[in-house]
Amino acid sequence: MENLALIDSFSEFKDDKLIDRVTLMAILEDVFRNALKKKYGSDDNFDIIINPDKGDMEIWRRRVIVADEDLDFENEEISLSEARKIEPDFEIGEEVSEEVKLIDLGRRAILALRQNLISKIHEHDNTNLYKQFKDLIGDIYTAEVHHVRPKAVILVDDEGNEIVLPKEKQIPSDFFRKGDNVRGIIENVELKGNKPQIIMSRTSEKFLEKLFEQEIPEVFDGLITIKKVVRIPGEKAKVAVDSYDDRIDPVGACVGMKGSRIHGIVRELGNENIDVINYTNNLQLYITRALSPAKVSSIKIDEEKKTAEVYLKLEEVSKAIGRGGHNIKLAGQLTGYELDVIREGNVAEDDDVELTEFSDEIDGWIIDEFAKIGLDTAKSILSQSVADLVRRTDLEEETILEVIKILKEEFED
Repeated sequence: MENLALIDSFSEFKDDKLIDRVTLMAILEDVFRNALKKKYGSDDNFDIIINPDKGDMEIWRRRVIVADEDLDFENEEISLSEARKIEPDFEIGEEVSEEVKLIDLGRRAILALRQNLISKIHEHDNTNLYKQFKDLIGDIYTAEVHHVRPKAVILVDDEGNEIVLPKEKQIPSDFFRKGDNVRGIIENVELKGNKPQIIMSRTSEKFLEKLFEQEIPEVFDGLITIKKVVRIPGEKAKVAVDSYDDRIDPVGACVGMKGSRIHGIVRELGNENIDVINYTNNLQLYITRALSPAKVSSIKIDEEKKTAEVYLKLEEVSKAIGRGGHNIKLAGQLTGYELDVIREGNVAEDDDVELTEFSDEIDGWIIDEFAKIGLDTAKSILSQSVADLVRRTDLEEETILEVIKILKEEFED
């Protein structure tokens, strides 16, 4: 009964670790064999009988009967006189089987056995967890915030598994409290020692792609294909979509009536601005669409160098470049071409002046801030309102007013 009682106490792990009873019994046998090797030097002549249904087990040791004076290996041999205490008619050469009770192993051995069992079950549990989440890489997963740390948010799923959302994998506007439900993709599973560390990401392009699959039935069903996703997390994203069915408008289906379908995705991503673009094999048209909302006048493509000169009217330049250069950067990533914006018209005829000409009066970093939004001449800045310049750049209003004053003096002279 000692064996049965011990197994019943070990069976608590079965419920805690969601380990099936048959696997638990296999682990038990392995653990007991290790204990037998330590005590007797070998487990070759031991039979361990486990009944998974009843949770019962027996350990039997087989020994060959030898003459008393020939006894050399006590683990594998038993003297005739000892054997006949068990059965009076035993003879030399016969095999004797005796049941080994757990108590025979000794108290310290039983404690070590229990520790070994816990270790083996944890190892099994970690292996299963690693395999489970390895198969989930690239899929959306939801978990609850358990702890917020400076460098990571620790999440816990319904099964109690710990998931790490590192700071660099969070959208800049993300703010989490304990108990919040968080969605992201399982980006990686790393082994830290013997324990798997599950990494979640909300900044991956794959996360945006999977959100489209979840929120837009035509994408989920394969009627609309996502060709490519590029994004600056929390700021802006561009998604190229295509459909092999001419009756389906892929952009319209993704955006929905008055943006109803894409609104949930935008909200999930911290109001990230998402441009959905019709994919095409026509490179000129594709680049034109990628630079939306700017209206492109013409494009000159160098396929060998993977570059394209994009000609735009002056008022379209800032739209093409976008705030912080985000629009043109993402358009280049989406198309795979380095895009060079060229303003239409002759600068000399327009009597305009390059902003770099004022480098002795305007700091270089200020000139760079204007260049980021496509404003690299005096008139291109003077044509904008102060409020718009404050909104689109990281410059203070006082700085902008000072720049405008310098530029106006140039033209008044």
